[in-house]
Formats: sequence, structure tokens, C-alpha cells
Amino acid sequence: MKITFLGTGTSQGVPVIACDCHVCTSADPRDTRLRSSVLIEWNGSTVVIDCGPDFRYQMLRAGVKKLDAIVFTHEHKDHIAGLDDVRAFNFKHDREMDVFAAPRVQEAVIREFAYVFASIKYPGIPKINLIEIGNKSFNVHGMEFIPIEVMHYKLPVFGFRIGDFTYITDMKTIKDEEKEKIRGTKVLVLNALQRESHVSHLTLDEAVALAVEIGAEQTYFTHISHRLGKHADVETELPSGVDLAYDNMVINM
Repeated sequence: MKITFLGTGTSQGVPVIACDCHVCTSADPRDTRLRSSVLIEWNGSTVVIDCGPDFRYQMLRAGVKKLDAIVFTHEHKDHIAGLDDVRAFNFKHDREMDVFAAPRVQEAVIREFAYVFASIKYPGIPKINLIEIGNKSFNVHGMEFIPIEVMHYKLPVFGFRIGDFTYITDMKTIKDEEKEKIRGTKVLVLNALQRESHVSHLTLDEAVALAVEIGAEQTYFTHISHRLGKHADVETELPSGVDLAYDNMVINM
């Protein structure tokens, strides 16, 4: 399995356009973070988890030529706003794009991209095949996805386990029975927004505590606000086996 971090950042915090902090002006490319998304390639299939506003550029930057499906964690704009850009893959592969989402997320997608689902189809619009998921395992082009329900403040959000890889973003709390689904995973990805307390995201300390509790061979943090600090500085504070992810980072399992 090959995993590419398309983006490890977030819309949370001071807008970059109005910011001159030491992170936003850093020369370290690891401090340049687009909205969080991950690409999974396994046995000839290619799947993206979430496609935010940076989706088109992320696909071009990573040189992605083939995309079989998109799986959504939840419906917030920083996770679904790039869906229109699947049209390039529609054209290339001459088929609809399979999009896996919970019913509530599907409703948001239909609302936000109403022209895609209108009775009169405008030439060239994205072609999307919505597939409903719930809190039970499902197959995505040969990959088994095991949903892990977490809470993003009061909003249920899905993380996913695929083999020995687990990806969770936009989490604040998790029930014990959902946590059991993570145990034994080799590579764990968690959100770690910032140091200060946040109503809907894990802080750095909370993410470290959960990573230590789960005890994966390797844990990476994503969905990182610039408020967390520079990549090189934060790395010095993390325990062994825990690191910050960065855009375009590739891991092979």
C-alpha cells in the first residue's frame, strides 16, 4: 500500500492571506500545508479520502493520472469543496466517479453541487455515482474500509481503517468501542490542530496522549493549523514513533 499525504493543513486559524507569522513565511516546504486529504494506492486501485478546495492542485502536484473513487469523512467545505474537479477523471476514464459518503454527507453534496444532480444535465458537468456508507465495513475497488466514528464537537465524522493503516481527521472525542477498531494498526494518522484547547479538534497534547495509548508502530499528525508552529520545532517535542505529516509525504506499507 502506498499512501500520499496530499494535504496536511486546515482552514482553521488566521487566514494565510492575512498572516505574516513565522510559519507562513517559513522556507521549509513542510510548513506549506494545503487542506487535509490522503491518497491511497493498493493493488492497482487509487482512492482519495476527502477532496477540499485544493483538490485540483493536489492532484496535479502529485501527478495523479488515475482515480477510482473518493471517500468522504464528513461534509464540511474544507473536505468536499473540490468535488467539481472530478470532471477531468470522468473524461479520462469515461465513467462516473464513485463517491462514498454517509446519508447526511450525501445530502450536503447534493445541496452544494445541485447542478450535478439536476434533471437537465449541462454538458461537461461532473459525473458522480453516490454510494451510501454507514458504520460498517464496505469495499472500495478492492479495498476494505472499516469506518471509525468519532465526534467533531457534536458532528459524527468517519475515520477509516484500511488494512494496517488508520486515518482519522477532525476528531475531538471517540467512544471506547470505536477506539477498539484502531488497536493493532501499524500506521495511525490523527488530527492535531494546535496547542490551545479547541472545541472540535484534538490539541497537540491530546493527540500525543491518544497516539501513546493506541501504540501504533508509527503515528503521524495531520490537519495542522499554522498556530501549532514550525514543523522542525514541533518534531523535537514529539515522542518516538510520533511525527508530523507534511504535504507530499509518501509512506509505503
